[in-house]
Amino acid sequence: MKQRTLGSLHISEVGLGCNNFGARLDQDATTSVVHAALDAGVNFFDTADIYGDLKSEVQLGVALGSRRDEAVIATKFGMLHDKSGVCATPEYVRTSCDASLRRLGTDVIDLYQLHFPDDATPLAETIGALQELVALGKVREIGCSNFSAPQLREAARVAGDGPRFVSIQSQYSLLARQPETDGVLEACDELGVGFLPFYPLANGLLTGKVRPGEPIPEGTRLSLMAEDRKVHWLGDQLRTRVDAMISYSDEVGVGMLEFAFSWLLHHPAVTSVIAGASNAEQIRANARAARELTSAQLQRLDELSAER
Repeated sequence: MKQRTLGSLHISEVGLGCNNFGARLDQDATTSVVHAALDAGVNFFDTADIYGDLKSEVQLGVALGSRRDEAVIATKFGMLHDKSGVCATPEYVRTSCDASLRRLGTDVIDLYQLHFPDDATPLAETIGALQELVALGKVREIGCSNFSAPQLREAARVAGDGPRFVSIQSQYSLLARQPETDGVLEACDELGVGFLPFYPLANGLLTGKVRPGEPIPEGTRLSLMAEDRKVHWLGDQLRTRVDAMISYSDEVGVGMLEFAFSWLLHHPAVTSVIAGASNAEQIRANARAARELTSAQLQRLDELSAER
């Protein structure tokens, strides 16, 4: 597993999203997935305080146990635990960090990320509080999620000479290419911010397991979604694009999983691709998926995945 640099951190090209921990996975299942990830060379674990109804961080910390030093832990704060809104006041930043440290059972968070922008709190106040956490040694690096390009630039401006966001998480995949058109990837290149794509497999559509026109396999993320969200992911436009990419995958003998991860990783701003896993074999498959694609393959994927 190759690693890339994110601020002072060195993280695996494939990361593990921990949204399943405490929700779909109990402690034993979480431990199995985490140990399989470490054994496969995956060292980047991304969670959030609200994941798994506050259980994800706990289960991740227990699973890592004596192997904590092998891992780079990223967690997020800001979304209120009842999901009623976002808060990023300095006091909330401080109390949230201490609570995450306790749940994770660690004395430092490697990457601490603001989950969503808080329009009610000046960004300078939030970043000032995060810089204090770095100075105290509670956090190594700071980042954000779901920021726009202007918000990224504003964050860099108000950070001044102190610690600044080294990363941004946003949705990005062969079926969600908005970061290319909304200026976020351009801002990342300009500011030296690492991009961490989430939903890289488009809720299973890019694994090759969810096939257009066929029943959704039980237990998949798509099968558990509300009907209104399924309408988007299973609509005719995405279905046409997925169908074309699956045909190309079969034609050239490269798996859809490999296409999905490797196409993202060819962009220099992308530092690690975050995907969940519900069992050890899934994370091992994810870890094997990163490969070098030819320029012809990349070009063809660009064409087949373009919005019509």
